[in-house]
Amino acid sequence: MDIKFTKTGPAGSFAKSYLIFDKTSLEGIPLNEPESEYVKKHLKDNNIAVVNRYFELILIAYVDCSKSKSSYLEQCRKRGCEIQDILSKEKIDYLTFVVSLTAGEEGYLAMAEGCALGSYQFNKYQSDKGSQQGILSIDFTLSGITDNELIELSANVEAVFLARDMINEPVSHLNAVKLAQNFELMGKEAGFSVEIFDKRKIEELKMGGLLAVNQGSIDPPTFSVLEWKPAESQNSRPIVLVGKGVVYDTGGLSLKPTKDAMDFMKSDMAGGATVAAVMYYAAKCQLPIHLVALVPSTDNRPDGNAYAPGDVIIMHSGKTVEVLNTDAEGRLLLADALSFAKIYDPCLVIDVATLTGSAAMAIGQYGIVGMGTASENIFSHLKTAGENVYERIVQFPLWDEYGESIKSDIADMKNIGAREAGAISAGKFLEKFVSYPWIHLDIAGPSFLNSRDHYRSKGGTASGVRLLIDFIKNYENGNW
Repeated sequence: MDIKFTKTGPAGSFAKSYLIFDKTSLEGIPLNEPESEYVKKHLKDNNIAVVNRYFELILIAYVDCSKSKSSYLEQCRKRGCEIQDILSKEKIDYLTFVVSLTAGEEGYLAMAEGCALGSYQFNKYQSDKGSQQGILSIDFTLSGITDNELIELSANVEAVFLARDMINEPVSHLNAVKLAQNFELMGKEAGFSVEIFDKRKIEELKMGGLLAVNQGSIDPPTFSVLEWKPAESQNSRPIVLVGKGVVYDTGGLSLKPTKDAMDFMKSDMAGGATVAAVMYYAAKCQLPIHLVALVPSTDNRPDGNAYAPGDVIIMHSGKTVEVLNTDAEGRLLLADALSFAKIYDPCLVIDVATLTGSAAMAIGQYGIVGMGTASENIFSHLKTAGENVYERIVQFPLWDEYGESIKSDIADMKNIGAREAGAISAGKFLEKFVSYPWIHLDIAGPSFLNSRDHYRSKGGTASGVRLLIDFIKNYENGNW
């Protein structure tokens, strides 16, 4: 869906939206006295009032600005999504935000973001696309909003939509090979390079984790290397993003139950989609940051040749892993990618993965579990980015004691630890393969929703895309 963001003079579209901070003051909004009385009465119990004059539709959105900036901007996004729902029912696809200096331009940009993100639909396999209509154009009256801000907003929404599309795509139409081809198309459009390692190359690199998980599949694995290296980068050493690319996870021989477990496992490559979308944004907006993204990809199935509990795997790093649960597969292919990342001498590595149900059980769909070896200063900046876009991070500890449960009697480590603190023991496993500043983001909770949460769509949400974009945009010569 191509949404245009533009600036004009006085509002000329049928639908116009205003942002207010006081439900009793409608200063600057062109309403007659009866309309003003109606709006004030309606806003007593609601946050949006609609005045339908037949020749134009006026939408007045209230936001409580007394709370934190993070809360304020999130309210604006939600109001934008609610406005989109109203326009969709009225079959209106063009909206003008009438920007007032008293309300602030930042709030209007957030409203536009929520409006655009809330319009997302994945209906490519429906014969009848239905009557739902998404927003096609969002206009701002002349204001201090810059052309560059609109370009970045457009690229942000585009990146989220691309990630959502990949996450929602069923494995019947998006196996590991096709996922890699998607990355190639994104690279050609945005301007970043893409190199795809086939199975032979993966075998040459001795990526034992990725190859083991792939053993039960009839489709070959892929290992995608995406790179954005502008002529003048602020960082002499790249930031490396690693995304889990399990296009479908049955659990392997440690088979998942079907209901509420295997049903939505097409989304297990959400981490891979996330890092690719961030690369797309970086190239589209010409960010002066050297970035590399690595996506190891396969499906995990219980074929006759599938890897089994009790197997011992030799990883890319040379370390050995005793497999005790084939459903703890994501950490195996991520470990190979984290080991491979060393060749770039990175200043920072961030991996993104739908890694554990434990993370989802710990904080639900409302946040991302984070842990790692990076400095507290870097973590602080990442958390700030999370607050800015409302993709908040809860930092878990990586205490040495958590590593006790992944010790093996016959190999260097086991691929699964104790039931308690399962998200952390998974992180401790990954830690064994890093030798650089590193952050692990477990997005299992918010990555795929069974029901819509305002502008976070049902299905794939692309959680982590906006977070990493905000974080990378604010990189300044490595001085976080």
